[in-house]
Amino acid sequence: MNLQVTRPPLSIRLCGPRGFCAGVDRAIQIVVLALKAYGAPVYVRHEIVHNRYVVEGLEAKGAVFVEELDEIPAEHRAQPVVFSAHGVPKSVPEDAVSRSLFYLDATCPLVSKVHKQAMRHQRLGRHVVLIGHAGHPEVIGTMGQLPPGAVSLVETVDDVDRYEPADPDNLGYVTQTTLSVDDTAGVIARLQQRFPNLTAPAADSICYATTNRQEAVKQAAPGCDLFIIVGAPNSSNSKRLVEVALRAGAKRSLLVQRADELDWADIGAIGTLGLSAGASAPEVIVDEIIAAFKERFDARIDLAVTTEENENFLVNRELRGVPLTAEDMAWVNG
Repeated sequence: MNLQVTRPPLSIRLCGPRGFCAGVDRAIQIVVLALKAYGAPVYVRHEIVHNRYVVEGLEAKGAVFVEELDEIPAEHRAQPVVFSAHGVPKSVPEDAVSRSLFYLDATCPLVSKVHKQAMRHQRLGRHVVLIGHAGHPEVIGTMGQLPPGAVSLVETVDDVDRYEPADPDNLGYVTQTTLSVDDTAGVIARLQQRFPNLTAPAADSICYATTNRQEAVKQAAPGCDLFIIVGAPNSSNSKRLVEVALRAGAKRSLLVQRADELDWADIGAIGTLGLSAGASAPEVIVDEIIAAFKERFDARIDLAVTTEENENFLVNRELRGVPLTAEDMAWVNG
């Protein structure tokens, strides 16, 4: 006798926008195109983006990831080295030139915009206050655009309360691009309260992709028994989405890198699942997680879309003549 097992119903609120932003997509394309144009190996300084699936996929294609430029063998100096999407201090391209290395800068244009904003503050005689997370590659890169001592880093309102600048009337601020919009607003408000002459950047430093993904999660989170964010533990924007989901009303929120990390006993009986992905998480993993839930639940997908994104950033001039096909990117786009 065949006994049919009835799977419990599940509504999956699939957020949009989610996953790759234009800056991440561009950075991955740069490595893929460099491999097509110059052949393997192509060296990449640090993780091109914060996602192991992406890093391992590029390694399989011939990319070699290094922490510092001195790890590149002398016999491979004619091969390209790519700088990650997070940006690098000015000392890194200077080091590359001194070693006669050919480099391709994959810094997200929106991160480069923050660099320019910080440099403009300094050029106009202001001390720069950077709101960001200590040790994050983007923060290291931004601080490295200016001379030592020209930038002060604050992370929280408490940091602002402790901050005692030499010239409180001559400050300008910028922010890391991947912060919590709400948390950052609180830090900026406190800076403005303490230092009324504080100068804002010419444009918002938190990038459109961070803002859009947080807004979509806010809209989808109320009533969710569980909210899963696809992303890496060292991804700032992904971790912020977990926090946003909880604050917006999800009962629980988890950061997950792959479907095999799901603890089904811990997940238990749920009726509504929220699902989004950080800006460095590929769509193929979102598909993988949806498939895992469909094996155990009678799942229905409800799209939770707040806006459409159509940003596209051009790759480096040296690579624009190299053809990029859908097949070249299918391993991440699903």
